[in-house]
Amino acid sequence: MFRSRSHARWALPLTLGLTALGLAGPAVSAAPARSATQVRDDFNGDGYADLAVGAPNATVGGQARAGYVAVLYGGPHGLSAGHRTVISRATPGIPGDPVQGMHFGLQIAKGDLDGDGYADLVAGGVVVWGGPRGLSGGTEIGGNNHQTGDFDGDGRLDLAVIHGGHGMGDDPAGSTAAIWKGPLKRNGTPVGRTPLDPDHLQYVDVHDGDTGDINGDGRADLVLTGYCGDGNNCSELYLSGPGGLSRVTYPYRSGDGAAAIGDLDGDGFDDVVTGFQNDNSVWVMYGGAAGLRGQDTWKRITQDTPGVPGSRETTDMFGQTVAVGDITGDGIDDLAVGAPGENDEGVVDVLRGSRSGLTGAGAQAFGQDTKGVPGTAEPSDAFGYVVRLLDVNHNGHADLVAAAPGEDGSNGAVWVLRGRPSGLVTDATAVFGGKALGAPYKKASFGFGLR
Repeated sequence: MFRSRSHARWALPLTLGLTALGLAGPAVSAAPARSATQVRDDFNGDGYADLAVGAPNATVGGQARAGYVAVLYGGPHGLSAGHRTVISRATPGIPGDPVQGMHFGLQIAKGDLDGDGYADLVAGGVVVWGGPRGLSGGTEIGGNNHQTGDFDGDGRLDLAVIHGGHGMGDDPAGSTAAIWKGPLKRNGTPVGRTPLDPDHLQYVDVHDGDTGDINGDGRADLVLTGYCGDGNNCSELYLSGPGGLSRVTYPYRSGDGAAAIGDLDGDGFDDVVTGFQNDNSVWVMYGGAAGLRGQDTWKRITQDTPGVPGSRETTDMFGQTVAVGDITGDGIDDLAVGAPGENDEGVVDVLRGSRSGLTGAGAQAFGQDTKGVPGTAEPSDAFGYVVRLLDVNHNGHADLVAAAPGEDGSNGAVWVLRGRPSGLVTDATAVFGGKALGAPYKKASFGFGLR
């Protein structure tokens, strides 16, 4: 089954020179058949995956850093600036009003939460409902981080609703979380609510996460990333079972960057990738029927791994962001790794999955200086600060979406490179920014959120 996931650590390092955080509906066309995974990414039901882009620092309604989400609808020729919707707290039907420093679009989730066959968008504590003409109308549900997955295996999508804190010192402010059993009603009411690990998460500032089925039991597992105190970022892994989600306490490489879940060896069990941006590495922990397989099967990859372009340097931030998806169409997920500090400009490395697991063989690297990629690499662009793999033209190959929220003095932009059997190609690369979409763009950090 085609699937893709992405995660990026939230904090905008001062070394990147980015703005500090604190900081037309689509045409409806004949639709190809949709899998459950495509429904998860398809807001308007036309059979093509859609891309949601957050611009959390945009000025909306005169309110600085109020933020918005731009949705680019997929189609047979990919994404188009002409088929988009821009959503903020100023959009009719969306509850509330723009507020200075709200950062709407900082973290984004999506999935068919009400079971009507259309994916819904979650941003800024609001569910925006999908339908045949795209996204419209919204319901307040609270929380500042959301993850979607079928956590109980009943075939209906559930929602993790998290109120993540933002500790300013050595100690996290803490988080509260609950699993909302789906489907949700349009008034935002779930079938039920179950608290998630309150004794432990009170000591973690949750910022993002991912879901997937690591042990192959038909229930979604959950990884959460955030701040764990004493200057350290980390991740927490929860495996599902008949009794719900349980935190993994046996050996697990937590990481201080991103985390994502996908099947990188094609064995039917999803694997966990965690980024260690301070070490400029990623670790792959392979899944199996009992959960994570033994440590002797885990793999560490850096830019010094044979076949991986570039070289490992202290400021690259390799592992700041990761995404999984099947680029080559061989049924095995591949991995995109952002290194936004590379040469102070940013690059994305793409690694191949295989029956023997993730490998450096055939790896590719892309930046704004790559032939065929529009633009010019400049200091503080942070190309690859957030990445996503998503099949926007429904050809069976995941396409790379790479964001540079520091582009043009923190206006921000995203690039889309097409997937092919041979890997990613640049012959049809597209680039989008807030200005091209007719949205607020000055200092918007467009692309800081991707889903």
